[in-house]
Amino acid sequence: MAEQKTAKSFVTAEQVAKLAGVSRSAVSRTFTNGASVSEATRKKVVEAADRLGYHVNHLARGLIHDRSGIVCLIGADLNTPYYARIMEAVTRRLQAIDKVAMIINTSGQAENVESALRLTLNYRADATVVLSGSPAASLIDTCVANGQHVILINRDDRPMGVDTIAVDNATAAREAFAMFQRAGCRKIAVVSSQAGTPSLVGREVAFADAARAAGIEVAIVRPGPTAYASGVEAARMLLPRSDRPDAAFCVTDLLACGFMDAARNEFGMEIPQDLCVIGFDDIEQAGWSSYNLTTFRQPIDRIADAIVELVNREGEPQQPLALQADPVWRKSVRPR
Repeated sequence: MAEQKTAKSFVTAEQVAKLAGVSRSAVSRTFTNGASVSEATRKKVVEAADRLGYHVNHLARGLIHDRSGIVCLIGADLNTPYYARIMEAVTRRLQAIDKVAMIINTSGQAENVESALRLTLNYRADATVVLSGSPAASLIDTCVANGQHVILINRDDRPMGVDTIAVDNATAAREAFAMFQRAGCRKIAVVSSQAGTPSLVGREVAFADAARAAGIEVAIVRPGPTAYASGVEAARMLLPRSDRPDAAFCVTDLLACGFMDAARNEFGMEIPQDLCVIGFDDIEQAGWSSYNLTTFRQPIDRIADAIVELVNREGEPQQPLALQADPVWRKSVRPR
């Protein structure tokens, strides 16, 4: 007869107390920071816990005290270089303050986004950080109404009761237009995305407004999602024209990389002699010799630090924090 496998159960605090010969409360105090317990008792409890393989159930303990130690990070397009960098920076800092990061991917259908966002309430997260423009404001209002501490990143809508951290996309976009002007560019395009997030739309609109104020109408294309392939498709849409652009502002570096590769490989253009390109984010690939992309650097470390500061803070929301995206000059724009 085959041996029947039995489910392995978790070791309880009661089992540790019995083996150590102490009370259940002594076990609890041993694993509570700052609690009073004698060294002799602590030694017996730790030895018993090690022998049994006991680990504190922080989630259960947190629910009793209304603090789970969980911070939910909500985002879409998590496979892109920008989101990979910000996730790495934020999770590393949260772990340093003994918080557990729960990552919720909101890519996909609207109902999946709503279901994912409601998970933050089910787990009683200490805070929810919305890194994406996808969740609707009404869903964020639901989290706030349920006592959730919500932190919004790069969103223009600012519901009551939330903390916000935003990059000044408009100033950077206007500076990008000025860079093209100094390079002598006159036929300018904007390569954007169908994602329609506040940060991407903000860059697109601010750039077009700056150009219009200078008497230049820009061509705007949004061929697809915020992806490398969309940058390639944008080049195929813009560059066969008889009045093809001599400059392109790409609202992310990933779009810029696809656009540049297609411009060179499919249309034989040289960058920056024939075509100047500016991106946004300063992802790792932007600095590769094959791109040398002039771009704007997202202040990822500062964003991550600010998130941790807000997670640790209690009380009413602070004034919105505005951060600057600094230009990074490389070789995809003709010299000033």
